[in-house]
Amino acid sequence: MKKWGIRFLVVLAVVGAGYALSIWVWAPKPLTVSTVLVERGRVEETVTNTRAGTVTARQRAKLSPEIGGRVVDIPHRKGKTVHAGDILLRLNDDTQRAEVQMAERELAVAKVRRERVCLEAERAKREYLRNQQLRDQDLVSTDFLDKIENVAQITAVSCKQSQAEIAKARSAIVEAKATLAKTVLRAPFDGVVAEVDIEVGEWTTPSPPALPIPPVLDLIDPTSMYVSAPMDEVDSSRIRQEQPVRVTLDPFPGQHYSGHVHKISPYVLDIEEQNRTVEIEVELDDRAFAATLLPGTSADVEVILSVKEGVLRIPTSALFEGQKVFVVENGILRLRPIAIGLKNWDFVEIVDGLSEGDAVVVSLDQEGLADGVPVVVRSSSESP
Repeated sequence: MKKWGIRFLVVLAVVGAGYALSIWVWAPKPLTVSTVLVERGRVEETVTNTRAGTVTARQRAKLSPEIGGRVVDIPHRKGKTVHAGDILLRLNDDTQRAEVQMAERELAVAKVRRERVCLEAERAKREYLRNQQLRDQDLVSTDFLDKIENVAQITAVSCKQSQAEIAKARSAIVEAKATLAKTVLRAPFDGVVAEVDIEVGEWTTPSPPALPIPPVLDLIDPTSMYVSAPMDEVDSSRIRQEQPVRVTLDPFPGQHYSGHVHKISPYVLDIEEQNRTVEIEVELDDRAFAATLLPGTSADVEVILSVKEGVLRIPTSALFEGQKVFVVENGILRLRPIAIGLKNWDFVEIVDGLSEGDAVVVSLDQEGLADGVPVVVRSSSESP
């Protein structure tokens, strides 16, 4: 009996030693994870552009003179602010001014000619009326009266013709002045000179049909800046005018700018069959800042479809396989299914499965995560 008791104690000691070794020596080392606490806050449902958006000017004109000529003056250089009607470029106008003077002199000659011809017409008319009375008294022949009547009619027509020549001369003056005006290129609207691609002394030539020539000036209205963004056609039915948006701009990393949807394209772009988009126009709320942006700047747009305040939320990066999360309970990982509501790139609304203050793992990229694995929390804090 005593022998069996000794054997039992030996077995018990071996088992205890093995258990101790399994705990202290052979036990797997706990994983170190990062967590955030489930909190209450704001969650938005958003959609973003499928490709990079672009800052664009609603009013932008690439200008060239309507006629060819040698440049004699460029009053406003690149970066200068101009007003509608200001002169941007002037061509040599010696030939055009001479044509105006010639047309004005031709008008003067036409007026003198009309005065002479119309006086002759009046005289011929009086002569005809006087001889008509003499014919009634049989003092002149019918043939003679016909000749005088014919002269009166011809001179009357010549008078009318001279009046038409005056109108023609006046039209020639208008045409010559219009051509003269084309030697001056004026700003069509208030704006900033973005580019000048010609210099004083150089020649410019108007663009012939079907052969475009690069413009010599680029004028931009900075107050008309907006962001053009391509949105996936799947999301187009949920986008409405005046919906709030957040805009990020490549030259200002980490900054967000508020705005709203100003316009939605009435058609779908199908340049690429697998990537059909709808263009939207977004205006920034800070118009003064928008006026400082350069056309062509890359931008991303996030349209805010709906918002919930004070709901349970976790970072979207904590989601595992869609609608599951790893929760740390007493140093052990637990894979827990959850129900979610609104969702965006930053946060997801928790409808069911979590409580405020639960520690949710956000370091999902490390190996070894599984239900029941012991862990050590690297840091536990509220989500930003």
